Formats: sequence, C-alpha cells, structure tokens
Amino acid sequence: MRYPASEKAEIIKLVEQSHLPARRTLEKLGIPPATFYRWYDRYRDGGVEALADHRSRPDRVWNRIPDDVRGQIVDLALELPELSPRELAVRFTDERKYFVSEASVYRLLKAHDLITSPAYVVIKAADEFKDKTTAINQLWQTDFTYLKITGWGWYYLSTVLDDFSRYIVAWRLGPTMCASDVTATLDQALAASGLDHITVMQRPRLLSDNGSSYVADDLATWLKGKDMQHVRGAPYHPQTQGKIERWHQTLKNRILLDNY
Repeated sequence: MRYPASEKAEIIKLVEQSHLPARRTLEKLGIPPATFYRWYDRYRDGGVEALADHRSRPDRVWNRIPDDVRGQIVDLALELPELSPRELAVRFTDERKYFVSEASVYRLLKAHDLITSPAYVVIKAADEFKDKTTAINQLWQTDFTYLKITGWGWYYLSTVLDDFSRYIVAWRLGPTMCASDVTATLDQALAASGLDHITVMQRPRLLSDNGSSYVADDLATWLKGKDMQHVRGAPYHPQTQGKIERWHQTLKNRILLDNY
C-alpha cells in the first residue's frame, strides 16, 4: 500500500511520541520496520517533501539512439518522404554505416508526426443484390460443408442450391473436396433439372466462393464445355453464398438436435 507524504509524516510522529518501543508501535500500525526506517532516513535528510514517492526510472536508456543520429534519420525522412520506415532503416544503415532498426525508425517518425495514415477505401455493401434472379435455373449457388461421421472421419457435403427457389438441386457426400467433386455434383444438378438433354437460351450461372476447388483449372474447363458462366463472391461479403451457407448451418443444427 502506498501512503502519501503527509500520512508518512504522521506515522513518523506517532512512533516518535509513542510510549511503546518503536517495533511494537509499528506492529500495531502494520508498517514493516524496514519501510519505516527508510521513510525516517528520507525525512531526516529532506523533511516532509522527501517522503513523496517518485516514479523509478533509469537515468539513461543504454541503447537509446544518440540525438544527433536521431536528427539525421528525421532529415533523411524529410528528404525522402516516399520511403517507408523499413526502407529508411535500410537506407540509413547502408549510407551512414550506423545500424537502426525498422521499429526504432517507425517510433521516431511517429513521434515527429511523419507517419501518414494509409488511404483506406471504404466500400459499403449494398442492401440487396443489384441483379436479382427472376426465375429458376438462372443462378446456382454451390458450397462445401464439413460433417464428422462417427467411425468414418470427416466427409464433405457438396451442394447445389437454386438461388431463386432455394431448392436443393443436387448434393453429394464424399471423402474429398476437389474440383472433380464439384463437377460430379453439377452433373447431378444438370441431370436433375433436365438441362443435360434440353436446349435453353441461357445456362445457369454458378456462384461460389474462392475455395481451391472452385478456382481450379479443371472446373473452369468443365464449365466452359457446358457453356456455364462462373462468378465468385468477394471474401467476407454479406451477399455471396449466404443462402446455401444458412442451409448448411440449418442442416448441421438439425443433425445435432436429432442425434446428440
């Protein structure tokens, strides 16, 4: 517990004026003798003012960059404002033969308000899709989800959902999550919708995320052969595969409720 200087002075007076021995008095006050005598020495040397606590700190930081070197770094930063703290540290070390770290340069420039804030571009997501689907088989959403099958391990559910009707056109459960699993699910979807043997004005567009199986060249080649377009959503964008992701989550919750 820290005591202000005035309370320390009062404790010293109580001990001086007490009819009990100093140690007994300190025991009743709950003050360790070593602490009291340290206060007492300071009180005798400097009075009440010497009893005030002072923040302990070293007089000198051993590895502090000298002021003249700090000034040279600032001058170099002003001369070459296009350089980053990392580039300035390397440049200064090479030219002046004096090593300074990137962190030291950054702190120095920040203290002199020479660090510019990055130019963030704020992009607000729209409240709804710009081009909404108006009929079935215009846009298919597809995605994978993970399922733990007891005694078998992890299996992957590949699903194709119609964006307009939210109908599950096709699904496939397998031990892998490859482009071949995507094309196999799409083959089932084309067969289930009848689009594998009829001629239509426009094939369904495929909407997916940026997973490795969806950016594979094999899938791109397959889609080109089927005359299907492919669009991939931006990561973390709220208007990508939200419908199929919610369906997958509902499916998992239903499995948990029924079986656990």
